[in-house]
Amino acid sequence: MRRVLAGVLACALAMSANAALAQSKPPLKLGGILDMSSLYADITGSGSETAAKMAAEDFGGEVLGRKIEIVVGDHLNKADLAANIARDMLDNQGVEMIFDVAASATALAAGEIAKARNKIVIFNGPGSIRLSNEACGPYTVHYVFDTYAQANVTGLAAVKAGLDTWFFLTADYAFGQDLEKDTTNVVLKSGGKVLGSVRHPLNTSDFSSFLLQAQASKAKVIGLANAGGDTINAIKQAAEFGIAKGGQKLSPLLAFVTDIDSVGLETAQGLLLAEAFYWDLNDDTRAFSKRFMERTKRVPTSAQAGVYSSVLHYLQAVKAAGTTDSAAVMKLMKETPINDMFARNGRIREDGRMVHDMYLFEVKKPSESKGRWDDYKLLATVPGDQAFQSLADSRCPLVKK
Repeated sequence: MRRVLAGVLACALAMSANAALAQSKPPLKLGGILDMSSLYADITGSGSETAAKMAAEDFGGEVLGRKIEIVVGDHLNKADLAANIARDMLDNQGVEMIFDVAASATALAAGEIAKARNKIVIFNGPGSIRLSNEACGPYTVHYVFDTYAQANVTGLAAVKAGLDTWFFLTADYAFGQDLEKDTTNVVLKSGGKVLGSVRHPLNTSDFSSFLLQAQASKAKVIGLANAGGDTINAIKQAAEFGIAKGGQKLSPLLAFVTDIDSVGLETAQGLLLAEAFYWDLNDDTRAFSKRFMERTKRVPTSAQAGVYSSVLHYLQAVKAAGTTDSAAVMKLMKETPINDMFARNGRIREDGRMVHDMYLFEVKKPSESKGRWDDYKLLATVPGDQAFQSLADSRCPLVKK
């Protein structure tokens, strides 16, 4: 009995010592720069914050004797505000790593702040190909998707199916411009034609004039080079104009399951789209999504699933490296394959691109769906080395030619 009591007392003392050690060290702060209140709030927003907290909890809540703390800021889709938040997080709040950043213009701005301070920044919600090309850095990771992969998976499939003339509705900022450019290249290389394009301001409520121009082009496909609320509004208003009934097909070049839920299957049925993740792909994605839904009442988007995966990958590298030093941690992040519910044999290349499989889906008809969130039919799995831009074509200054 004395030995048992001594053992219990020793365990209690050890746990107390570990807790005291964790309390004596400052917390390891990870900072999410998110769209919490605007057109990308459903895609990232509070769901990305929840995903990061789930990753921290699943990891054990602490690393290297430091409690893991998730802090977030709302960039309101303003690049200057995103830069200021990044500066405050890194200079004043003691944040060691920034995640998500939730739009391309804001990501480009915040990324420069992180690069100047030699801090790791992981982009989950932004799509601009520039993030792993001209704007790449030694501690920059582009994790979930990019405009090249979206264009490559969706555009190639459409042209192969005979949808070979295109007109673009493009959000007039870095992401939309890159998405139009990358899809145009895919269409032209595949033997198709681009009949024109029109730019619209970010967060537009009235697409009527833009849709009329697209309708008048007689293009077989109207490519939506936008995202979030802009994509939702464009699809809904295109239905009001009877564009699909007139024989033209809408192709959202970046859409998420939350967008399809907002539009509804009656309107969205038949749309082709590329995604990096879907909640109902396999047992692992369903198990994670069930836990996520218990907290948020909705399934995770690919960006939110990517936040969970990337935060966990970062924390594992910190533990293995025994330090939060950016160079040591990034070395391990690039050397270690990523195998979890988000990716199988994913890897981070020297340009910061995380390469993983992409998926081509078709939106189900209402009669095919078993309930809310049962929105996609899987048409094809595209290996990462085929979906993403090759290193040989990279414009990242870190890539050795």
